[in-house]
Amino acid sequence: MTDLVALLRELAVRRGQFTLASGRTSDFYVDARRVTLHAKGSRLVAEAFLSVLPADVVGIGGLTLGADPIACGVATLAPVHGRSLHAFLVRKEAKAHGTGSRVEGLSNFQPGDRVAVVEDTTTTGGSLLAAIDAATEAGLVVASAITLVDREEGASDALAARGHRLVALTTRTQLLG
Repeated sequence: MTDLVALLRELAVRRGQFTLASGRTSDFYVDARRVTLHAKGSRLVAEAFLSVLPADVVGIGGLTLGADPIACGVATLAPVHGRSLHAFLVRKEAKAHGTGSRVEGLSNFQPGDRVAVVEDTTTTGGSLLAAIDAATEAGLVVASAITLVDREEGASDALAARGHRLVALTTRTQLLG
């Protein structure tokens, strides 16, 4: 985990003035995709997520775009660790054409399958909650909610209010401290 935190500090943490997806402004930004899409970073991220996934989870996914490289990386690395995990992707809104699906990859799952919903950086928890709602509506059971970076700005409380515990692999305090 030390290598992952060091890589996040080196590649992803930026200082300045930023507007976040939540609409809030911040004097720092974590561009986690600079790590989740990096060759070494992708492996470190996948290993970290695998280390906290409950044993009964058969799928991993979340709201596109932040969750996509995480879910695919974990699903790819899982067999090396003796696990079979399928990835799924949650669109921000259902497609207006084709199948009209909001959740891609559902053909790999049965209704009631237990999954983890993931995100690269969490502020208020809105993206994770949207992904949880979409996965639940698609017939999946969300057993775990995991973020690479928790900015420690309310996501944990928001998820707890909805009956989910947020697992954070790193936090604002770890990255900036």
